[in-house]
Amino acid sequence: MTHSKQPGHSVRSRLDYIPIVDRPALTLPGGARVAVWTIVNVENWRPEFPMPRSVLPPPMGQPLLPDIPNWSWHEYGMRTGFWRFLEVLSVRGIRASFAVNGSAIDIYRRACEAASAAGWDFIGHGLVQGPMHRVEDQAGAIAATVEAIRSLTGKPPRGWESPGLTETDDTLDFLREAGIEYVCDWVLDDLPVRLRTRAGDIVSVPYPVEVNDVVMSALQHQPSDEIFRRGRAQFDRLYREGATIPRIMPVSIHPYLTGVPHRIGHLEALYDHIRGHDDVVFMTGAEILDWYLGQGEAAI
Repeated sequence: MTHSKQPGHSVRSRLDYIPIVDRPALTLPGGARVAVWTIVNVENWRPEFPMPRSVLPPPMGQPLLPDIPNWSWHEYGMRTGFWRFLEVLSVRGIRASFAVNGSAIDIYRRACEAASAAGWDFIGHGLVQGPMHRVEDQAGAIAATVEAIRSLTGKPPRGWESPGLTETDDTLDFLREAGIEYVCDWVLDDLPVRLRTRAGDIVSVPYPVEVNDVVMSALQHQPSDEIFRRGRAQFDRLYREGATIPRIMPVSIHPYLTGVPHRIGHLEALYDHIRGHDDVVFMTGAEILDWYLGQGEAAI
């Protein structure tokens, strides 16, 4: 089903309000109750600019550049934490979606090659780590990101996650015109929904702001086991609800946060809890997109 109505530049005009209880029935693969998808985020934090996030406040409140400790905090994730993710997921037979800055493809080539070899679903995550509102040429940055991913994997990304989930009024249109089929920025549902653009529909695949280690660890400063405690509670509720209406459970992780020694075991515990249940399927973002579109007229 394709919407004919043009979006203009209003956020609300991008989609219709249809409560989850009023939609046609969807059926997950194998009749599963919950589809779980993991998003591993890899970013280029440029040392010559202020860091997107920090673990240490600047001395006497005065930001100084280069910010060596906070840049190094992030860099630890790419040198060490990422490889913990790769092991945890590979051992359990889970393929992730890999949200990567286009400029990070060359900077962290070894990690990106490993993600590609593992069969992960590459997602564009902006050209560099910074809000889309500050990108002078969004179409150009999107095209450069698509090409960087294509150069490594041999195919363009089908999905997109904007840095910080930021979009201007035009971002969605630029993405669809660049061939992007699904986005993660619209954190508004437990199931995929269609969004209107001037180039046709694009699909919003559920993405988390709650079961997301940036929120839990970097912003809310929760204990190390929060990803397990919150993730388990999230899954248990979705699993119960999924008996009547299937649900998507995304888990968003960053190598410099959950990839550290005191948190990685709690991620393992979450996956093992989920894997202890029947009627659960692990999927990538692209697989969720294809499943959703394959539901025909029910994919409204």
